[in-house]
Amino acid sequence: MPLHLHIFEERYRIMVRHILDHDGLLGIVLIHQGLEALGPLPEPYRVGMLARMVEYETLPDGRMNITVMGIDRFNILDIDTVSQPFLLGTVETSPIELPRMIQVHRKARQLSREILAYLKELSRDNTDEIDVSNFSPPDDPMSLVFLGASLLQIPPTEKQPILEAPSVFDMMDIVERLYRRENGLMRTINATGELPARRAAWLN
Repeated sequence: MPLHLHIFEERYRIMVRHILDHDGLLGIVLIHQGLEALGPLPEPYRVGMLARMVEYETLPDGRMNITVMGIDRFNILDIDTVSQPFLLGTVETSPIELPRMIQVHRKARQLSREILAYLKELSRDNTDEIDVSNFSPPDDPMSLVFLGASLLQIPPTEKQPILEAPSVFDMMDIVERLYRRENGLMRTINATGELPARRAAWLN
């Protein structure tokens, strides 16, 4: 899935120019400690996603909009915080295992049902109506994992274990458990929210 990024801080503008001058590849990592901008270089989690820049736009004031596509997973072996104003890392790729397809597709069906239930619960509790009638989950297991992870409205730190899981089956299992938890919470919230409204209607 494409990821759209807005680049405004000078050190990351330099990074984008560096990427464009080289192979167009960059690492996407979640910050473990520190801040993304306006401060010392942060400390990232050690597992991230290798991505290729596929689109970029430079705005009149120097800010940039870029689009990247993930192509592989990596583990960070070493981090260089000295030679550039942005983080550089030595990494090794960490391919995601694909176990038996029957097992994967069975898990994919379960995950698709949880995603649909989640979207339906969101539509009940959202002033902007969410149309789920045309929702069609992707057939590709990896695409389903990343779609499911992107739709979940939870902190990014809760999603990091998905990326760190050894296989696509394990990834789907983590995402499915997160959806079951969130679906249960939303059903409870929606049910308790409806009860006072019903009582008010009876009183009227």
